Amino acid sequence: MPRPDHPANGAQPLVAAAEATASPWLRILARSAAAGGAIALVLAVAATLATSAAAGASVLFGAALVITFFGISLLIGHFTGRTNPSGALGLFAVTYAIKVVGFAAVLFLLGTPDWLDRTWFFTGALATVVAWQVAEVFAFSRLRTPLYDDAASDGPAGAAPPADPLEGR
Repeated sequence: MPRPDHPANGAQPLVAAAEATASPWLRILARSAAAGGAIALVLAVAATLATSAAAGASVLFGAALVITFFGISLLIGHFTGRTNPSGALGLFAVTYAIKVVGFAAVLFLLGTPDWLDRTWFFTGALATVVAWQVAEVFAFSRLRTPLYDDAASDGPAGAAPPADPLEGR
């Protein structure tokens, strides 16, 4: 039986290496918002059927706040990730503080509307946070982030790497 072509015997690789993911932030935002929105809609229907329309609206209000404030950090990542990728992590830390303060400020400034059902509001916000985080972690786990600049270290095309790792230093 003939042996398949393999990079070790000089042939082309069986699978080409993939490039780094271009700018993943908007795609992660869309997936996370879709996951959070879907769970919020299901929960809002359940709250409306089980309790009242105000309970369903409370779920949607909690979910909207979560999606808005969580989306801000991914939008900042999108806009700063292109110009300063290494600074994006620091901005995520800053936006986390902004999210917490902003979320509290919105709740404080709005007060508690008469129609708001606190239990369903909390349940909707919590379910949206969990769905958002699961979708975000899953999307981040699928990113291709190169750790090394393989193109710069290859040397001349077709050159074999040195047998001794310390050779050439």
